[in-house]
Amino acid sequence: MGRDNGPRVRVPEQRAAQERAAGTELRFAVLGPVRAWRGGDALASGSPQQRALLIALLLRDGRTATAAELIDALWGDDPPSQALAAVRTYASRLRKILGQDTLVSESGGYAIRIGREALDLTLAQDLAAEAEKARGSGDRGRARTLINKLLGLWDGEALASVPGPYAENQRTSLEEWRLQLTETRLDLDLEVGCHAEAVSELTALTAAHPLRERLRELLMVALYRSGRQAEALAVYADTRRLLAEELGVDPRPELAQLQQRILQADEELARSPDEPSPAPAPVRPAQLPATVPDFTGRSSFVRELGDRLATADGSVMAVSALAGIGGVGKTTLAVHVAHQSRPHFPDGQLYVDLQGAEPETVLGAFLRALGTPDPAIPDSLDERAALYRSTLDGRRILVLLDNAHDAAQIRPLLPGTAGCAALVTSRVRMVDLAGAHLVDLDVMSPEEALQLFTRIVGAERVNSEREAALDVVASCGFLPLAIRIAASRLAARRTWTVSVLASKLADERRRLDELQAGDLAVKATFELGYGQLEPQQARAFRLLGLADGPDISLAAAAALLNLEIHAAEDLLEALVDTSLLESAAPGRYRYHDLVRLYARACAERDEQPPVERELALSRLLDFYLATAAGVYALERPGERVLDHFSRTEYPGLTFQVRETALDWLFSESSGLLACARQSAGSGMPRRASDLLMAVVDLGESGANSHQFATAAKAVSEAAQAAGDARAEGRARTMLTHVLSVSGRFAEAESEAKRALDLGRLADDPVSLAQVPNQRGIIALYENRHTDAETHLTQALAAFRSDGNKPGEASALCNLSRVHLATGRTASAVDLAQQGVGIYEADTSGLALRLANGKYALGLALSGTGRTSLAQQALTEAMSIFRDSRQQLWHGMTLFRLAELHLAIRQPAHAASHAEQALAILRGIGGEWRRANVLTALGRGLAGIGQTDRAQVCWNEALSMFDELGSPEADSVRAMLDPAPVARAS
Repeated sequence: MGRDNGPRVRVPEQRAAQERAAGTELRFAVLGPVRAWRGGDALASGSPQQRALLIALLLRDGRTATAAELIDALWGDDPPSQALAAVRTYASRLRKILGQDTLVSESGGYAIRIGREALDLTLAQDLAAEAEKARGSGDRGRARTLINKLLGLWDGEALASVPGPYAENQRTSLEEWRLQLTETRLDLDLEVGCHAEAVSELTALTAAHPLRERLRELLMVALYRSGRQAEALAVYADTRRLLAEELGVDPRPELAQLQQRILQADEELARSPDEPSPAPAPVRPAQLPATVPDFTGRSSFVRELGDRLATADGSVMAVSALAGIGGVGKTTLAVHVAHQSRPHFPDGQLYVDLQGAEPETVLGAFLRALGTPDPAIPDSLDERAALYRSTLDGRRILVLLDNAHDAAQIRPLLPGTAGCAALVTSRVRMVDLAGAHLVDLDVMSPEEALQLFTRIVGAERVNSEREAALDVVASCGFLPLAIRIAASRLAARRTWTVSVLASKLADERRRLDELQAGDLAVKATFELGYGQLEPQQARAFRLLGLADGPDISLAAAAALLNLEIHAAEDLLEALVDTSLLESAAPGRYRYHDLVRLYARACAERDEQPPVERELALSRLLDFYLATAAGVYALERPGERVLDHFSRTEYPGLTFQVRETALDWLFSESSGLLACARQSAGSGMPRRASDLLMAVVDLGESGANSHQFATAAKAVSEAAQAAGDARAEGRARTMLTHVLSVSGRFAEAESEAKRALDLGRLADDPVSLAQVPNQRGIIALYENRHTDAETHLTQALAAFRSDGNKPGEASALCNLSRVHLATGRTASAVDLAQQGVGIYEADTSGLALRLANGKYALGLALSGTGRTSLAQQALTEAMSIFRDSRQQLWHGMTLFRLAELHLAIRQPAHAASHAEQALAILRGIGGEWRRANVLTALGRGLAGIGQTDRAQVCWNEALSMFDELGSPEADSVRAMLDPAPVARAS
């Protein structure tokens, strides 16, 4: 058979169309158990020997098989005395099942005549040929899809349970073909950059086929491209040792050459074939925004900055930082100069608006723009910055960093080599940016201001009213943004004269005289647009600016404004038309930061009575709290904590579908946490702390842990300042939780003690129950089992006193883990089953808390040796965690499954689950959890003979445990000792 196309089966097509028309076509499957169907009805294929005769005929390409050939196929060299009669009997029975036109007798033998599409093997051959053609033409993605579809035709072992030498030979051939196809598909995975995803599967395959060198070669490449060079080399060492021990041979030359390329850190090998080559320039970014066609003046600055950029090739790095008040034209000037300087930077230009941006996010975007694939982009800020500087090395690229907050924000974004340059704009002078050329940008001269105004409005209108035009630009304080806004308004209103605009500006409260005081200049500029709004539009503009957060949804805006959705949408879209508001996406809105400041100033000045501002923010908080509480109730049915929340006056959204509710929660994460912070500082710490509890999923998911911790800290501090013990206690309860999730157990315990004291002071049933529960978990992780049992017993009593059944179940499940850790396995199972029973009684079986119960039950059952039930419980928990987007617990459940497979001596499965856990927990859960997963991965690898790679994992885990001062370090150190390692393998 061919390498990728399998054993060829050529069959006639004559009867297929007739049978399809009658809806009675026959279909046969041999890539698994041998089966037959007529239409949708399964046909009985008879005894094993009868099936052996069937496949002997099916796999002969429609050719006639003589009786002697069939006897040899069924029995080989030892046929029974009545073999010929038996063959005739089997053939007769099959003819009755399949029909006389299908199984025919001729020339003393038999043949099966069917259409090509009737046999799954021929379909597989066609898909293989099509995949080979697609790969040959360079379409790797289609080839990969086709091979995946092809492999999906298999349903277990081919020709399963069919006896006879012919069937055995064909079965071996088909299984070898299947493995070759799997290797081809994995090779394609690596070619399209899916190396990280391939590691887990290759680890399992090398365990199942330890002597197959091609699989080892693919695993080495996958590990190397995933940044795991030491493990890749360890695979080679394992392979060389295994081949020497089992076969007395060395690895094939290709494998040895691959090891040398990895040792030499071959850059070509590190890239997938689909990735662009780095030389001379894989990608030439051109990200500069368009320069304005009416750019005016600033000639001395254009010349000064242009000269600096033109000489960038001779300096380590040219950095020019433009500073000035908002609206003075920093961005416009920087973009204009950057476009003029493009010939000096032939390798491209990068641009970013740093408003509200984190350096990590910006570096990720820059690396992608420079051609770095997503899997190669590291997680940490320092690693991204280092890779960014390395990528820029040898190139001539200009980087424009717009709206920088301070020098600390931009330092990681600066190139580090000669030939590159950076332009920075900011409202502050960056005196602490070493080596930067500082430029202070002032307002325009009167001549430049009038020229800009004329270019926008038109010379005919300005020349006829020159004095009025001079009055307009003077009233704008010669500030470019103010001039542009005023001129654009006038240009859009053909019925206005310049004098009308001048008189409107003269009527302002003389704030324009204060333009040199920074942002007041921007406020005065926007007074013109604000003054043209209808009363309801103006109210919406003022109140909407009060809310923190990067943007706001239509539903949240409607709550803040106390309006129906459609009425709110009409007002917001009108504000978008006036350029006072931006539409970030359908149904989402945002302010430019300067406009937001102006809107808030308008609210302080114009919103009467002043309590309206407080009521608006209170409605927004109510909306978020009511909606989040509804999501919480869907995830945690029967949870009593909701009954202890502060009462809300304004309703929220309601969801019937759990997935939709989670979509809302995670898409609104930034706004929810910003609202909690702002509300606490605005005199509403009690509801703000309740909001944190309602969105606890954001802290548990791992993805939003940092932002959640920041919000919880801000709310606790505001509540402390307000003297609200209940609010402070709840906020610190949430801070305890998110610190524990992040693996910062000592900090979590400190916060927990303070939260418990506050809960007692406020007599708050929520904190009095949740804090001991969390302290019990922390003590369990720190192996303080007596403390853990004390805390959890206290939590159990508190939950029961409050009538909180899900809380009671949580404490029971956590107690189960303490009992398990202290060797009381029977009671551990009993406690976990009690907890699961409570969850199942109150939920549909899909609630998030049920997953916690199944998780604890799985651990307890594993401790008693009931591994099958344990695996079932953990698998159910993992499914719920995954659907609930609880990335941390999804990964931890995979880790527990890995431990379970280790306990039942299934190291290959253990390694596969640990690999998946490692990928999911990347960047979340803290170093302690990662070290535990690496320990399990090492044990799994050692169990399948990959001891060198196991040592790499254990060394990394040991380093983490030692740094944390964790007692687990001792057990890892013991595994690294040669004697224990030998025993493990």
